[in-house]
Order: sequence, then C-alpha cells, then structure tokens
Amino acid sequence: MLFAALDHGVPILVLAGVVLAGCHERPPRQATPAEPVVIRILAGATGLQIALHHEAPTARGPGTGCAPVLFVHGATFPTALAAGYRFDGVSWMDDLAGQGFDVWGLDFVGYGRSDRYPEMREAADGHPPLGRAADASQQIAAAVDYIRTTREVARVSVVAHSWGTVAAGRYAGDHADQLDRLVLFGPVTVRMEPEGQADSTAWALVTQDDQHRRFYGYVPAGEPPVMAPRHFAGWGPAYVASDPTAASRTPPSVRVPNGPGADVTDAWNGQLAYDPARISAPTLIVRGAWDVVTTDADARWLYDALTGAPIKRDVKIDRATHVMHLERGRHQLYREVSTFLAARDR
Repeated sequence: MLFAALDHGVPILVLAGVVLAGCHERPPRQATPAEPVVIRILAGATGLQIALHHEAPTARGPGTGCAPVLFVHGATFPTALAAGYRFDGVSWMDDLAGQGFDVWGLDFVGYGRSDRYPEMREAADGHPPLGRAADASQQIAAAVDYIRTTREVARVSVVAHSWGTVAAGRYAGDHADQLDRLVLFGPVTVRMEPEGQADSTAWALVTQDDQHRRFYGYVPAGEPPVMAPRHFAGWGPAYVASDPTAASRTPPSVRVPNGPGADVTDAWNGQLAYDPARISAPTLIVRGAWDVVTTDADARWLYDALTGAPIKRDVKIDRATHVMHLERGRHQLYREVSTFLAARDR
C-alpha cells in the first residue's frame, strides 16, 4: 500500500509500513557496515582457490527476493579495491546490501585474497599470459555454483567491469540457465583497427603511480579530477597492500596476470573471446561519457551484437570515466545498476 503524508510540511511516502523521506530530506546516518565475509573455494580442477567476498542483505528493499549479485573485477585491481572499497564509509557492495540484495564479489586467481598462479613466482617471460578469459569464466562458474548451492537459488546476476566483462560474457553464453541479469560496466568490445601486439609475458607489475596516472589521465584536459585526491590517498596504499609481496620490490608494486591484457588486445584486433549473440539474459551496458575503453562506437557494436538478449539497455553517465565506481559520479552508477537488477521485467 502506498500513500502520502505530511511531516512538518515535508512530504513522506509510506510503502508497506516503510517510511521513505522526500527528496530533500537527509537520510538517517547509517552505522558503519560490517566487513564482508571472505570465503575461499576451489577454482576448478587446478587445486587453486578463489576468494568470494559476501555481504548478506542489511535491510529490506527493492533487492529483497531478487537473485544474488556477483561482482566481477577488471584487469588490475580486486574486489576490495573495486565494488568492495568504502568511500566515505560506504562501498558499492554495502549500497546494494542496504537495498536488500545478497551481494558477492569474486577475486580471480592472481588477485586480492585468492591464490596466485604458481607461475607468478617465476620469471614473467617464462610462461604465456596467465588468467585468460577462458580460465576466468570457469572461475565465475565455480563462484556461481557455490552461491546457487549455498543460497538455494536457480540464478545469479553478474555485474562485471572492464576486462571482467569479457570473462563474464563468455560465462553468460555457456551458462544461460544460471544467469538472471548481466551488467557490463565499461565493457571491452571489438575494434577492427589494429592496436598492436599484446604483452606475451605471464604477469606484469603495476605501481600506485601507474594507477594514479591512469585514473587521472582519463579526464579530458582542462576538466577537474572526478576522483577526489583524498580518496586516492587512501585507495593507493590499499592497492599496494593487496599484494603481500609488493613491499619486496622498489618501488612497491602489485603483480597481476597478463591474460587480461592479451584478451583486450585480441578484442581490439577484432577477436573477442566470446560471442555476444549467445547471451540470453537481460543485459545492461553502462559507461562513463569520458570512458576511453568503451567509446560510443564500442557500445554501439556491443548493443547491436546482443541479438539474443530479451532486454538490453545502453546507459551513458556524464562526467565519468572508465573507473566511475571510484569517482564522484559513482552514486549515479549505483542507481542505474540497482534499478536494472531489481526490475522484474524479464
């Protein structure tokens, strides 16, 4: 039941006994959410373990009764530095859990709280790129199987970022019956102009300064930064700390598998590691207007290629880059994605 009331002249909405303040009301201050629970499970037959970060719903809301949500990170930073990172005390995972969603985040092998490939202890030029999309999609499958079994649900929704969309797209095509909804945030798509050769080494090193140059370099010349410097001041050291071996190198640096870079180079040379036409779940493409990884042409190609998706949307958010979830515009991203995930218009 929905009706309106007045409280000292301020409109109030009441829905099924829940009081929702009008747009100009400041919401009550929330207590700091509990830390996510980290669960480690086997990633296929390799014997390596992947980490799942879990936040159960912290309130009833639009996500109550919806499919659990699994976040999939991109090429260079794990869940705790992506959907799980708390800006001013609240992460994207916290936000969804507060809307009633059951929220999970996957660290691929080689990242965060997951195992490292044994080859990452050896010389980088001794092996081919590690963590290609075919391997990563099997890790997504292991994560989804665990969530479906433990939560006793038939389907899971996946929210993937950047290179993670390649692995998630491959998973979606192979496991249509297990996927409720798919969000492709800043997706890597096909480009037909040669983009050079991929780095053929097994792994690479990324420093805090590398990430700073990349994040702030996304913003067009003459525009102010969209990631607050005070936020990067906390994020940068936390990023370095995500690799327990980082301090052994000068400057401190994070080892990351090079498979994602090889997959991106292949896509930008016309060879995407999955077929978008095989995706049969409702799909949202969401990107920043300043995203140089997902241009208008890239998004248009992917939208047209999603011929099997019964519902598809392409949302572009102003004054945001490829790492919008770390920026001032992140709340717009949160709302677009949560609205899509909570829809029952399959």
